[in-house]
Amino acid sequence: KVLDASTLSFGTRVKWFAICFIAGIVCSILGTALLWLPKGIKLFAVFYTLGNIAALASTCFLMGPLKQLKSMFEPTRLIATVVMLLSLILTLCAVFWWGKKGLALLFCILQFLAMTWYSLSYIPFAR
Repeated sequence: KVLDASTLSFGTRVKWFAICFIAGIVCSILGTALLWLPKGIKLFAVFYTLGNIAALASTCFLMGPLKQLKSMFEPTRLIATVVMLLSLILTLCAVFWWGKKGLALLFCILQFLAMTWYSLSYIPFAR
């Protein structure tokens, strides 16, 4: 029952959805603002990725984690999900392990495109 959204009240689920979603937006905006600092690309990549993860996690409160995972890996959005998750991971790899700032920026752009594609996959006929 812990992984089921129904164990939380509707008000609690909406509240945590809003908190995570707003945190995601704040992280993304903060990352963009930090981009202009001397080592800003690293901060941008980290905060932008955290923002996308928080935004993605926010919907877990509405649907529940198991239902969200099942939905994410349905055939109609499988490729979008895989590209999105890979771009999140590769951004952090580019920054922390490979030390390639340009590659990190490219993966952030891919994150944006993949998150857009993934989000549109929930709207009938949008893709």
